[in-house]
Amino acid sequence: MELSELVKALEEKFGVSAALPVMTAPVAAPGEEGGEKKEEKTTFSVELTNAGSQKIQVIKALREVTTLGLKDAKDVTDAAPKIVKEGVSKEEAEETKKKLEAAGATVTVK
Repeated sequence: MELSELVKALEEKFGVSAALPVMTAPVAAPGEEGGEKKEEKTTFSVELTNAGSQKIQVIKALREVTTLGLKDAKDVTDAAPKIVKEGVSKEEAEETKKKLEAAGATVTVK
């Protein structure tokens, strides 16, 4: 009983709800055409597909573009294909790809 009162007090104080949000997909009206412009993708993921023959250079580049430590960066290069960065802008994804490819890795941007 006390817990529910605490939850209510927190909801009122911070203006939030403890209920789970419900996500719904947008539904096109029957008269609308599907030929509208598609929204341009704003977030991208950078995937290390292959570390290549210069693993040490790739590990160094990986540490430079991420906050990974030495062991974590080595684990990512060994476990390729692996997502390196998720939810980044197109510019940041391209810059990351350029740095990793310069080190000898094969990278894809999704």
